[in-house]
Amino acid sequence: MAEIHIQEVRKTFGKVVAVNNVELTIHDQEFMVLLGPSGCGKTTLLRCLAGLEDVDSGRILINNEDVTEYPPRNRHIAMVFQSYAIFPHLSVFENIAFGLRMQHLPKKEIEKKVGSAAELLQIENLLERFPAQISGGQRQRVAVARAITVEADVLLMDEPLSNLDALLRLEMRAELKRLINELHTTVVYVTHDQVEALSLGDRIAVMKSGNLLQVDKPLEVYDHPATEFIGGFIGNPPMNFLPAVIDTGGVHVGETDLSLDLLPEGYKHPGSAQNVKIGIRAENVKVLRGPEKNALMGKIFVVEPLGSTNLLTVVVGKEYIKVNTHPTENFQAGEEIWMQMDSNKISWMDVETGVTLV
Repeated sequence: MAEIHIQEVRKTFGKVVAVNNVELTIHDQEFMVLLGPSGCGKTTLLRCLAGLEDVDSGRILINNEDVTEYPPRNRHIAMVFQSYAIFPHLSVFENIAFGLRMQHLPKKEIEKKVGSAAELLQIENLLERFPAQISGGQRQRVAVARAITVEADVLLMDEPLSNLDALLRLEMRAELKRLINELHTTVVYVTHDQVEALSLGDRIAVMKSGNLLQVDKPLEVYDHPATEFIGGFIGNPPMNFLPAVIDTGGVHVGETDLSLDLLPEGYKHPGSAQNVKIGIRAENVKVLRGPEKNALMGKIFVVEPLGSTNLLTVVVGKEYIKVNTHPTENFQAGEEIWMQMDSNKISWMDVETGVTLV
C-alpha cells in the first residue's frame, strides 16, 4: 500500500494556474476525494500524480520515494478514466488482462487474476463479450477490474461514474464503496458530485481555482465549511447565508435581534460592530408558528413537497432561505413563521473574505 505526499505542487498552462502550490498528505489505504467545480484543477492534480502532466514546481512522494520525475509506468499506480478507455477491439477478458500481459505474467496467473477481478465486479459472465455488446455500467466495471488486477500501490479515479445515468450511478457508487473496502488500497478519486464525495470519501479535499480550500472528513466539511464557497457548493439545497451585525448588544439579522449566546465558544469580538454572514443549513432550522427567543421571523414564499420532507423557501428581510419541515406539517405560501437556528450548526463568516471566523 502507499502514503502520498504532495508538496507545494504547482502546474500552469500558459498564464492559467491550474494547481497553485498544493500541499496534501494522503494516508495509506485512505479514500481521498478531490472535490470541486469544473476547472478547479482537481483532474490536473490527479494527472500530475499519475505522471501524465509534468509539474512546474514541487514534489510528489509515494511511499516516501520522490516520483516527481518518474514516468507513469514507474509510479506503480493504476488509473480509471472518465471515458473508461477500454479497447473496443478486445474482449472483456483481454481488456482486463491488458496490464497483466504488459507485466509478462504467466498465462495461468493472468487467468486467475482476471477471474478474481471479474467475480469481484460481478462481470464474470461477460468475459467473452466485446465492449459494444455490454452496457455503460458494465464497461465501467471492466475499466475498474483492469485497474485493480495490476495490484498497484495507488488507484486513481477520474470522475468514473459521471457518464452513467442517475440510477446506475447510485448502484455503482454502492458497488464501488464495497469494492474499495475489500481492496484496502490507497485511492484518490476526482469528482464534482458532492453526493459521491460525501458518501465515498474518508476525507474530502475541496478545490477552487487551483487552490486547496479545506481537507477534512465529509461531515466536518458539510457541517463546518471553511469558506462561504464550500458551504454554498456542498449540500442540496446549499447552505443558507444571512447578513448580520454583531455588537455588544447582540446579533442583528435584519430587524431581528438575537442573543450573543448564539456565538461560538472562542469568538473574539473586535470591539466595534462587525459585519458577518450567518451560514445555516435547511435541516438545522426549527420552524415555529409563534415568536420565541432567538427566532427569526419570515414569510413563506414557496412550499415544495419532496416526499420525505417539505422544502420551504422563506423570505427573511430581503433574503431568501431554504428550510426543511416534516411532510405532515401543513404550511402555506404567504404564512408568517419563526425560525430557530441550531447554534452548534451555525457558520460565522467574514463578509469580505468569506472565510469562517471560528
